[in-house]
Parts: sequence; C-alpha cells; structure tokens
Amino acid sequence: MSCDDDDDDENEKSRSFEEKATKEKPTNIGATQKLDVKITNAVNVSLARETFGGLYVLSNLEQTLPDTVEIIFASKGEGRVRRFTATEMLRESLAEVVVGFYPFAGRLVMGSNGKMAVRCTGEGVPFVEASMSEDDIQMLGDISAIDPPMLRKLLKHNDGAQTILEKPLLTVRVTTFKCGGIILGILMNQVVVDGKNLTDFLTCWTDLAQAKPLSILPFLDRSVLCPRRPPHVDLPHHEYVLRDLWSESIVDPQSKPLVYRSFCFESLTLVQLKKVSTITIHNGSSKVLTSFEVMSVLMWILRTKALEIDPHETAKLLIAVNGRPILAGNR
Repeated sequence: MSCDDDDDDENEKSRSFEEKATKEKPTNIGATQKLDVKITNAVNVSLARETFGGLYVLSNLEQTLPDTVEIIFASKGEGRVRRFTATEMLRESLAEVVVGFYPFAGRLVMGSNGKMAVRCTGEGVPFVEASMSEDDIQMLGDISAIDPPMLRKLLKHNDGAQTILEKPLLTVRVTTFKCGGIILGILMNQVVVDGKNLTDFLTCWTDLAQAKPLSILPFLDRSVLCPRRPPHVDLPHHEYVLRDLWSESIVDPQSKPLVYRSFCFESLTLVQLKKVSTITIHNGSSKVLTSFEVMSVLMWILRTKALEIDPHETAKLLIAVNGRPILAGNR
C-alpha cells in the first residue's frame, strides 16, 4: 500500500494528524507522593487442594514476551471494619481460585533446550498486607491516570530477584486505608497469562470471593500452540529476524525519563482523524483507514518522534490481539 500525495501534502497531513491528538489532554495525571505504607503481614498463600505437580509446557508464542503485567484495583470501601474482612476474604478465595489456575503457583524453570516451562510446585502465591492507617484513599488522586512511580509502590515487586526464573508468577498485595478504602495490586508473568486467561482468572476469583459458583471454568490446555513435528514455517516472519542495536542518536529512556499520559478519543475525534488520513492506493482509488489503523498510525508517529528515531530506521510495532478464535477454528 503506497501513498501518491506529494511531500507537502504528506507533511500537512502529518501535522494535522498530530494536532487532532494533542487536543485530548488528561485532566488529572496523578500526583507522585510520598506514601507512608506499613507492611502488616506477608504470607505465602498455599493452594486449597493438591493439584498437578509436573511440568507445564509453554509454547514458543508464550515465551516471546516474558514480561510482568501490573494491575491495580481500587475500592473506596465502607468503613474501618470492612477493610479487614475484605483482606481475609481475598486471601482465602485466592487459595481456592489458584487451584483451577495451578501454574500461577509454580515457578519458571529453563530446560536444556533453552525453553522455559513452569514447574508446578504448588509453592503458593506471595500475599502482602499493607496499611496506610493515617490516610484516606482520596490522597492518591485519580489512579486511572498513569503515574508508574506512585502506583508501583502499591505492588509487591521482587527487587532482589536476579533473573525472571527467581520471580513468582503471581504476587498479590492488599493495601488498606483509614477510610476503609482498599487497593488490590497484582503482578503476573505474561508467560502464563494472556488477556482472556487473565479475565477468566479475575472473574473466577471474584465469584469465589462472593461465595458464588464459578461462572467460567478455567481452561489451561496449550496443546493447540505446540509446534508441528517437524516444524514447518509457511511464511516469513520478519518480526523475529535479529537486527542491529539502535543507533546512538535515539533517545535513551534511562537518561531522559518517559512521561506517561492517558488519552481518550471520542467518536468525533476519530472521524476527524480519518478525514486527514485518507490515502491513495495503487489503482488510484482512495482508502479511509479503520479506527484501529488510524490509532496505530498516530501512536507510531508520536512514539517514533518522541524517541527521535531516524525516519529510515527499521523498527517494530507490537500490538496485542486475541488470536483464540483463529486457533479454535484450526483445532
């Protein structure tokens, strides 16, 4: 797909494209504060019942991004008594829900072939209870605004771990406040959870915490993701080709810290962006980008400019998609 507009039109569209986006500014970006958090209890939540104790194989797809997913939930609460009851309820229901998601309570190991797997040891899930007894939850401001330095103080990180193999696959931290408010911080390793699996886990945990029957049954079968024997590659995968390191001209996030913002694009804004992003393809006809395409292009333009990447530099854009329907059709 190519564009036949001249350079002036390209530059004008690019400027207009970015101006539309910069009009959307967050009203509250959070306030990084000194949090006076006191750890009141730290336990390892064991599984309520014995489960499978062998190796849980991870597919090649699951091993491509062994990163940590950080999640924070907040509740204003309803008084001082309720917060302690809620913490106990979360801890007890966690022991139950992990039975159905038993790999979460295991540990990563590296095989002789250089591939990771989960040894289902049943070691349990680190569960930390913390208190901010002198503060109300309102002092955090709008936690939906992205403020990593502050929000990460409400998570249980394993700073002493030297490698990913030493980190638990799931950790939980519950922080209570004077007003009865509660923050639930969850860290999960992406090798054992995708978006659908994460949603299922949280749904099941919610059901058990409310003493309800499970509305979704855990599904842990990964056999559909196993490679064919012998492996057979039908198409080139440029995204996995090794490339040279970034040039020194690119901004180093370590020396120039990244600034996090959250943007909301309303329907009218998307319509305006599509109008300035219409392109001409090979046969001379015009093509209007979809909402997904226009947002991907916009984020890519702004991201590469922020990092000052050379226009001729080859770079990758990773987008999370739900491939389950496609895989289900090929079973």
